[in-house]
Amino acid sequence: MSEETVDVPLVGSVACGLPSLAQQDPEAFVQVSTKIARRGQTYFLLRARGSSMNKAGISDGDLVLVRQQATAKNGDRVVALVDHEATIKQFHREGNIVVLRPNSTERTHKPIILSDRFLIQGVVVDTFPNVLE
Repeated sequence: MSEETVDVPLVGSVACGLPSLAQQDPEAFVQVSTKIARRGQTYFLLRARGSSMNKAGISDGDLVLVRQQATAKNGDRVVALVDHEATIKQFHREGNIVVLRPNSTERTHKPIILSDRFLIQGVVVDTFPNVLE
């Protein structure tokens, strides 16, 4: 039995720390199994930079598979747009406040506290060691 794949664009890097701008022009396309990137949904890949999510399974240099969507549940690892820059954090809603929390072995990383009026670019569905280098 053969496995089917879909082409997922690698669109740049994203900070796992302070926010950084995520590029929108694909650097490459990576074939990903349809068991991971399900047909009918939109996905993109980002290269993780930094250490603020290393306890959540996202290490510096990993490729992060993101399902594009504008909503998240508490505890989801999200790509959020803050001040026009993208960052990966764990999403927590507390009333009208959203807290984007790091999940790191380093105590220097701090949460980002926002109103509920900001943009979620997508939810992290999987991570892979950087297989492109």
